Amino acid sequence: MLAIPFPTIDPVALAVGPVVVRWYALAYLAGFVLGWRYCLGLARLDPDSRPSPADFDDFLTWAVVGTILGGRIGYVLFYNLPYYVENPLDALQVWHGGMSFHGGMVGVLTAIGLFCWRRGISPFVFGDIVAACAPIGLFFGRIANFINGELYGRPAPDFAYAMVFPRDPLQVPRHPSQLYEAALEGLLLFILLAVAIRVPALRRRPGTVGGLFLIGYSLSRIAVEFFREPDPQLGFLFAGATMGQLLSLPMLAVGLWLVLRGRRQAILA
Repeated sequence: MLAIPFPTIDPVALAVGPVVVRWYALAYLAGFVLGWRYCLGLARLDPDSRPSPADFDDFLTWAVVGTILGGRIGYVLFYNLPYYVENPLDALQVWHGGMSFHGGMVGVLTAIGLFCWRRGISPFVFGDIVAACAPIGLFFGRIANFINGELYGRPAPDFAYAMVFPRDPLQVPRHPSQLYEAALEGLLLFILLAVAIRVPALRRRPGTVGGLFLIGYSLSRIAVEFFREPDPQLGFLFAGATMGQLLSLPMLAVGLWLVLRGRRQAILA
């Protein structure tokens, strides 16, 4: 049986008396702050048009609320609804964990739509910049999952880089799928979008970069789900697919539509 030692890191980054700061919270903080700063830089690529850096200063709070509220509601609805129907007050206890990326994305998209409607900004142009920064938060979030030893992979007894995670009741070597996701959804997708959004021809196709994000994330998530252990309360669903794979299919379809829409608009222009 092959396995490399799991690098045990205390999930608590800092504890001062009753105040406890966890790496997971710091991951969210890093994602929001670095993403906000990155959006400010991207907004300056076209200084004579909206959205402006000031718009992203104002949007930060909207993004935080949309991500956390949407992520929690998504987890409750998609991943553990029977439990929360019986224990509705537990749905408010976000400090116990339980966030859905797909729900968080819906929350952010809703925030973008409302914010842009109030400001008179194209949600497609605004969404392209937000999409370009999203992999930053995904990267830090997956690293935090790894530190917590949660959302680990499927058993892989013959894989040279398998790990035994402390929270695994079976204590068998597993794929470090959190790191796979950090590499694909985080680093690789960030590089792809960083290149795309700096191409003037693509910036003139509103929604294209956002579509590339949805396509890239969906394909990455679908692929990694083949190595990731399904949530125990759900297991495998339709045709052996996982909830993460099924939720990624509509994202993939919307992403393709956005890219094709941007291409059509460029042709008509």
